[in-house]
Amino acid sequence: MLNKYARALFAAIFTPVAALLVRLKVSPDAVTIIGTLGVAGGALVGYPLGQLFWGTVVITIFVFSDIIDGLMARMTGRTGTWGAFLDSTLDRVGDGAVFAGIVIWFYTGGHNSFIAAMALTCLVLGSIVSYAKARAEGLGMSANVGIAERSDRLVVVLVATGLVGLGIPEAVLAVVLVLLAVASLVTIFQRVGTVRRQALHDSQPAGK
Repeated sequence: MLNKYARALFAAIFTPVAALLVRLKVSPDAVTIIGTLGVAGGALVGYPLGQLFWGTVVITIFVFSDIIDGLMARMTGRTGTWGAFLDSTLDRVGDGAVFAGIVIWFYTGGHNSFIAAMALTCLVLGSIVSYAKARAEGLGMSANVGIAERSDRLVVVLVATGLVGLGIPEAVLAVVLVLLAVASLVTIFQRVGTVRRQALHDSQPAGK
């Protein structure tokens, strides 16, 4: 949903920033790496210290690098398999850091094992969602479907975590994580079903 409706808006907003970085001779790969380090730092330092709001602010600032590096790559004509691989791989690192930070805090200082367990569940299911798409593409098929894509999962968990940091009940985050886990599970089945239909169609004899 967010990829479809919001990406164009944010691309327009951050195009001047991308253009400035290009003029300064900054490479898209550098932006990708710095953005991932910023997200991981906000999640693995801020969250375990109980700074749920400020940790979310730091993560949100750096997460926009995912848009900026793509804009820079297109401006410089450096789009290609390496950039796509690096971006996708480091996206997984950033996502894992966000949920790991939540797990660490709520298993330690936060003293809420249910939220920690649900965050861990979301981390595992989210990894399977991403792997299903990547594996399908590696086999020459498509699995770009599902009700809980990466951007949706990330925005939902960041908003809920940040609001808890501002004082809303932790139960809100617990409900969000439960719903996110269910949505991720549904997405896995959607992607598996999509790939299965393609595989069965490809295995049909010609002329059938």
